[in-house]
Amino acid sequence: MPARTRPGRRSFLTKPVRAVDVTRVAGLGELLTQFQGSSIQARNLGRCLEVWENALTDRRRPTIFLGLSGPLIAAGLRKVLRDLIDWGLVDVVVSTGAVLYQDLYQTIGGKHWMGTPTADDVALRDAYLDRIYDTYVDELKFEETDRAIGKITDRFPPRPASSREYLEFLGQRFDAPESILATAARRGVPVFSPALIDSSIGIGLTLHYQAHRKQRERFLLDAVRDNYELVQILAASPRTAVIYIGGGTPKNWINDGIVMANYAFGREGEGHYYALQITTDVPHWGGLSGSTLDEAQSWGKISRTATRAMAHVEASIGLPLLAGALWNRRRVWKTRPRLQFRWKGDEVRISRTT
Repeated sequence: MPARTRPGRRSFLTKPVRAVDVTRVAGLGELLTQFQGSSIQARNLGRCLEVWENALTDRRRPTIFLGLSGPLIAAGLRKVLRDLIDWGLVDVVVSTGAVLYQDLYQTIGGKHWMGTPTADDVALRDAYLDRIYDTYVDELKFEETDRAIGKITDRFPPRPASSREYLEFLGQRFDAPESILATAARRGVPVFSPALIDSSIGIGLTLHYQAHRKQRERFLLDAVRDNYELVQILAASPRTAVIYIGGGTPKNWINDGIVMANYAFGREGEGHYYALQITTDVPHWGGLSGSTLDEAQSWGKISRTATRAMAHVEASIGLPLLAGALWNRRRVWKTRPRLQFRWKGDEVRISRTT
């Protein structure tokens, strides 16, 4: 039988790759739409845009969770992240402590300086400068930030609190127009950090603890309350969508949360209905950051019918392209209602706003 007449051959050849034509692009929205018909990671990134837009336009109004890890502020993405919150493209943020600490570092006047990955690191140490690949930060300003966090925590009521409550407190007091935490506090977007002390915010909290450790009543970070608060949001959501920039603890925690909501809190339904991830990790090492969204279906973390996409793209490239495309296509999501979270202690009531 001739090769071209083999059974099933034509079923594989239904969609030709379309060449990207940058001369016919009127913005990032059109560029990423063209990516959807291309190949390799361009296609995957284009599909990420498609998944995000599907979540934004779903009539069941999914709650969108944004998981953040990696050197995102050092990469220059602070305003991009702030804008996603301000525009209403995400409803809940879960971040490593490091991302949020660097947001605070810039709020009190710290800067990230262009450097080189081939710098003399011993010379940098002597100058009290720290290196994040090709970026320098000021160790003296870090210490100032640590001490400022410790001092302002003295104003927090002496009682247990979730990371969400504490980070809202920081966002209200370290106010700045370009701040992620300040914008989230102003917009009422909950921000969680389940590994908060694994960052320099933890240094500031340790300074606070050192000063108040002999007091009967003092501020305590209640990590289990974080779980309870997150699961309430998940349980109240008719559908959920997850956007992972990097992986790590935020990805694992949000995914575990949907499992808790389903079998421990009586939530009906399966895992997350929409899911997208940008990561530079790969699945064959077996770690969570690079594990596929398909693998998460075996755990019940991602719905078996989920719309999903995963792009192996570094965040400093992939996230601005996605954010710019969404802004360029804002007609798609501009009427989407926001969620309003009313907290009373560790209990929350959620409603829509117009």
